[in-house]
Amino acid sequence: MAYDYEWFKKAVYDLTKIDLNAYKEKQMKRRIDTLIGKYEVKGYDQFMDLIKKDKEVLHAFVTYLTINVSEFFRNPDQWALMDKDMVPELMGKFGKNLKIWSAACSTGDEPYTIVMLLSRHVPLNQINILATDLDSVAIAKAKMGIYAEKEIAGVPKDLKDKYFTKNSDGTVTISNEIKSRVTFKQADLLRDPYPKDYHLIVCRNVLIYFTEEAKDETFRKYYDSLAPGGILFIGATEQIINYKDIGFVRKNSFYYERPKG
Repeated sequence: MAYDYEWFKKAVYDLTKIDLNAYKEKQMKRRIDTLIGKYEVKGYDQFMDLIKKDKEVLHAFVTYLTINVSEFFRNPDQWALMDKDMVPELMGKFGKNLKIWSAACSTGDEPYTIVMLLSRHVPLNQINILATDLDSVAIAKAKMGIYAEKEIAGVPKDLKDKYFTKNSDGTVTISNEIKSRVTFKQADLLRDPYPKDYHLIVCRNVLIYFTEEAKDETFRKYYDSLAPGGILFIGATEQIINYKDIGFVRKNSFYYERPKG
């Protein structure tokens, strides 16, 4: 048997249900080959034997695959636009109890950013965010709510002072007031069913790693997940080339609306 990358992709899917065919092959294969080199095993078959036997290595592998790069208020101009224009518009359409989904939420930076931003518009007890990610390790970190100071560098001072506590080891902890407004769940954007009738979906800087086919399928599923009048917020490195074919109206470079009627 040839234990090549094609074999490895199938073995990974059988073990984890992560479909590597949906990721750009050259980029993902290079990342995986680098990781295999760190564990000093020879070939895909030996690495597969290792992750089947060692749960810690398996967790490290899945975390490495899911490429967790996140920070609070990343690309602040885009969040300023949400604060000034998008949130008031959505509340005008749907009321103050918005249904919001942070898809591929990583270590919690994004959903907690949304909660803090919304706290400027409504009381915290009116805010409820669904946050999902493929990586159970990232979700566990998100639930803890402990971050390095550099990770919260982009948080406006008033929110930083109000919602973060400094720890003796130089880290910071986000307040339970904020944490309690987010429900975290493990979910795979490529495999699991999507929730419905959301007013705002936030998915930023994740789909750049997907193939064009996987991107298209995901954007179409987001469209179906939005309530008419709802908005999809994507990352600075992304664009929906065929947004008109899907049915979206582009409000600006990063916000796309599912129109009413």
